[in-house]
Amino acid sequence: MTTDEHAERFTLLRPLRFTIAYEMLGSATESDNVLQDSYLRWAEVDLATVRDTKSYLARLVTRQALNALRASARRREDYVGPWLPEPVLLDENDAAADVVLAESVSMAMLVVLETLTPDERVVFVLYEVFGFSHSDIAAAVGKPVATVRQAAHRARKHVQARRRRFEPADTATTARITDQFMTAATTGDMQGLLALLAKDATLTADGGGKTPAARQPVVGAELVAAHLANLFHKGRAVPGLRTEMVNCNNAPALVAYRGDHLGGVFLIEITNDEITNIYVIRNPDKLLTLTVPRRIGR
Repeated sequence: MTTDEHAERFTLLRPLRFTIAYEMLGSATESDNVLQDSYLRWAEVDLATVRDTKSYLARLVTRQALNALRASARRREDYVGPWLPEPVLLDENDAAADVVLAESVSMAMLVVLETLTPDERVVFVLYEVFGFSHSDIAAAVGKPVATVRQAAHRARKHVQARRRRFEPADTATTARITDQFMTAATTGDMQGLLALLAKDATLTADGGGKTPAARQPVVGAELVAAHLANLFHKGRAVPGLRTEMVNCNNAPALVAYRGDHLGGVFLIEITNDEITNIYVIRNPDKLLTLTVPRRIGR
């Protein structure tokens, strides 16, 4: 087997591998590192012994991601303010046709996954999203099948208790609400914002202690609207500030630039034709790769 064949198989399944790592870690940067380490190990594998490339690479990435997840969990204990997953820029239609995949990479779901233990998170992602069997997962994580089954049950109950199920807004509704939000936020239209926000709307900001951001979630339509109006009012005084709409984590997102410098991203969650959550990522470390388009898959 040649090095070219190793690279060809690895590249073909990159969307799957990236998605597995990203859903386990909530970080595109760490996921890239996991994929790089995984390739170094893959390049040494005798391909004649590999019966199922997809399963083999999934196991390889899972082991690397689990090690990284355990290490990052300890670092996050000292994080300043709320910790939000690192957003990823997606092709507009990348996940739209796959409802399960689209939901699994949403910021709201990733936030819920943060509340699981590392083992529960890995099992949930591999079983619920990617459809791997309990025995395959057991082989990947080095645990008995019975232990994996128990972890899957706990994780499913935990996620169901914290993640409201809803029908995603259709494309036209999403576009309309997003456009109205952008106009109201950038012009400081309080009434316009209040008309779009759910009564219990929540804004969560992640500055990581490196840039100004609310240290606690802002809860309630009036408080969220006032916070946004104040934030964008300050922004209008910044020379060269511009905003544009992109697709992050399969949801509309407002990206703010000062010149060519990316200063922050606002992700909007729409439920029942209302904005229920706004996630603001301003930590510069989490914006380093945001301009790099990602492909996801399963």
